[in-house]
Amino acid sequence: MFVRFSSPPLLILLAALSGCMSTPPPLSMPDSSVIGFDGTHAVPPDCAKLEQPSHLVDAGAGRSSVAFGCATYTNLANMLARPADLVQPIPYAGTDAALGASAVRRYEEGQATPLNTTSTTSNVTR
Repeated sequence: MFVRFSSPPLLILLAALSGCMSTPPPLSMPDSSVIGFDGTHAVPPDCAKLEQPSHLVDAGAGRSSVAFGCATYTNLANMLARPADLVQPIPYAGTDAALGASAVRRYEEGQATPLNTTSTTSNVTR
């Protein structure tokens, strides 16, 4: 089937979106390599090393420097379930199609176990 795009705004939108993820990150921005590994735990980055001076001026005074990526990479380091994956990730073995198909079959035949109706969260009242 051939789809013809004749709308100029649509063509402009498609052209703009085509390059969204194809460019590298801006220069001097940190990447995930700033997260360290001490053999057991992921080590958050030193935020002082990530600081970059601000080029903005507010009412004649320069704004303070910004540690781009510090919060993001600190949170990521704290969330890693297996910090050793930073150094040597486990190879991807692929999906198990038979297991997925059996789950779909059980669902379609009405044999799926329903989720618990209880919740561990509670409403906050004031």
